[in-house]
Amino acid sequence: MYQMKILQKLALRYIRTKFRLLATISKKRAAEKAFNLFCTPQFRNKKALPRIFETAEKIRFRFQSFNITGYRWNKGGQRRVLILHGFESSVINFDAYIKPLVQKGYEVLAFDAPAHGRSSGRRINAVVYSNFIIHIYKNYGPVQSFMAHSLGGLALCLALEKLTHDKNTRMVLIAPATETSTAIKNFFFFLQLDAAIEPEFEKIIIETGGKPSSWYSVRRAIKNIKANVLWFHDEDDAQTPLIDALGVKADNHPNIEFVFTKGLGHRRIYRDNQVRKRIIEFL
Repeated sequence: MYQMKILQKLALRYIRTKFRLLATISKKRAAEKAFNLFCTPQFRNKKALPRIFETAEKIRFRFQSFNITGYRWNKGGQRRVLILHGFESSVINFDAYIKPLVQKGYEVLAFDAPAHGRSSGRRINAVVYSNFIIHIYKNYGPVQSFMAHSLGGLALCLALEKLTHDKNTRMVLIAPATETSTAIKNFFFFLQLDAAIEPEFEKIIIETGGKPSSWYSVRRAIKNIKANVLWFHDEDDAQTPLIDALGVKADNHPNIEFVFTKGLGHRRIYRDNQVRKRIIEFL
C-alpha cells in the first residue's frame, strides 16, 4: 500500500510537469491533452456480475462508435425505471436496487455508459452521455422514472430538456455533478494546470457541444424540467460539493425535495440502507 502511494505521487508529479512544459510550448496543445484527460475514466469497473445481473435480459447495441452493454428486468412492467451511474462507475454498483424495484412491478433498465463497465470506449463527456440517454429513451422507453448518480445526474438533466416528460415523471438525483465549471476548477487545481490554458480549454468545450462550460449545469437545466425530483447530497462529498447543490435549493423549485446526509461522501451515499429505502419508495 505504501509503495502504491509513492508510485501514485510520482505519476501525478510526472503529469503535472508534463503539462507545465507543454503549456510553455503550446497552450492549445496543452488544453487538448488536458480535455482528453478530463474526459477519460482512470478506472473501469469490471468486477464479476452480481447474481441479480445474471437473471437479466442482456441488451447490446451500437451507439455512435461504442458497443453498449445493458440489462433489463421484468419487461412490460407497470412502470419503467432507468438507472444511470456516475463517472468511473458501473450499473453493477446499483445491484441492491433491482430486486425491490422488480417486486414493485417495475421494468428496470440499466446500461453501462460509453467508456464504462462492460461498454466499449475510452472517453465520455456530458454531451455524449446525454445523447446516450436520449437514445435509450427512444429505443427502449418511454421511461417514467429515473435514478442517476454523479455525472449521470448532469447528463440526465441535459437529456430531459429535450425529452417529453411531465410532473408524473419521477427523478432521483444522487450527488449529481451540479456544475461543470466546478469540476473543471477542481481538475485544474488537482493537476496544477496553468490558468493560461483555460481559454483554450473552454474553446474545446464549445467546439465539442456548441455551448460554454457554464451551460452544462444542473442548476440551469433543472429550471426546464417538470419532473418530480428527489435530490440526495452528502455534506462531506468531495467530488460534487454541497455548496453547488445549495445553490439549486436556494432557487426554491416546488418540484424538488432535498435530502442532505452526513458522513456518506460521494459514493457510499447510494449504498446507504436508509437512502436506498427512500429512493425505492419514491420511484
